[in-house]
Order: sequence, then structure tokens, then C-alpha cells
Amino acid sequence: MDETEFWEIIDSTREAADGDPEDHADLLVERLARLDPDSVLDFSRHFEARYNRAYHWDLWGAAAVLLGGAGDDAFDYFRCWLIGQGREVFEGAVQDPDSLAELLDDFDEEIDGDGEELGYAADEAYEQLTGAVSPDLGLPPAPAQPAGTPFAVEDEDALAERLPALWERFGADEDGHRSGRE
Repeated sequence: MDETEFWEIIDSTREAADGDPEDHADLLVERLARLDPDSVLDFSRHFEARYNRAYHWDLWGAAAVLLGGAGDDAFDYFRCWLIGQGREVFEGAVQDPDSLAELLDDFDEEIDGDGEELGYAADEAYEQLTGAVSPDLGLPPAPAQPAGTPFAVEDEDALAERLPALWERFGADEDGHRSGRE
């Protein structure tokens, strides 16, 4: 499976789910279960590589702005959700997390930002196809620490400084403070 096919599967299942992350995950499992096991593992490798690429301090800050705070698990699920938004949004966010202010049409923290189930879709499809747990993908281990310069993602001033457009659109109230989404 090449990168184009990977993104086509992500996009077509997201569009069919009308952006609902849970429906997206269900449709992704169904779509992947129609492939052969090796193709599902290829998909999984593409997903995991992008998931690891998104392990960056500034993206963690973006998750904190959008979600009103983001611990370890929330950031993990956010990275899955980000992949689920498609190539343009994902690549734009990885290159410049502050660009999410323009790349996202809207963000509803009740349904957006948590793609936990997307992260398990390939494993579920592989198990449906083979009755076995997915083998090791042969990828380098996930980084121990996020890339980039560390900062306190719970610090509103640091978030506003690092991600000014995102903070202005999704994080701040009229006074420049968190909009009360905690």
C-alpha cells in the first residue's frame, strides 16, 4: 500500500462518517477488513509512522488549546484524530501546528480531537481477517520524548505565545484567557 492509498482510505471513511470519529473508526475497520492481511499491516505501518511524526511539543500545545488541556492519553488520542482529518490537515499541522487555526473549519471538543478508536482500527481489522493479534510492524521504536522544544502545555501564556492564531481562535476568551473549557 502506498501513501496515496493510505490517505484515500482515511478520507473516504471520514467522509462517509460525516466527521464523527467513532463512526469513522467503525467504517475504517470495515474498509480494512476487505483487504488482505498484508495490506492491513501496510496501512498500520503508515498510520504508526504518522502517529510518531506527530509526537511534537507544539502539536501537544495545539491539542491543549483545542481540548482545553491535554494530558498524555488525550494527546495520544488527538494524534490519531489528527491523522483521521486527512493528509492536508495532518501535514499542515505537523509542519506548523498554529496553522490548525486556518486548517480546521470548526472544532467541537465534544466530538472532535479524540480519535482513540482510529488508532485501533487496523489491529481490529487484522484480527478479524486472521484471528490473530497484529505482529510487530518492524518500525523504529516510538520516541521517548516529543520532538521540539519542551514547554508547559498547561501554561496559557506559553500556549498563546507559541500558537497565537490557534489560541486566538480556539483558546482565549475576550480577555485573552482560557475560554473556560476545562
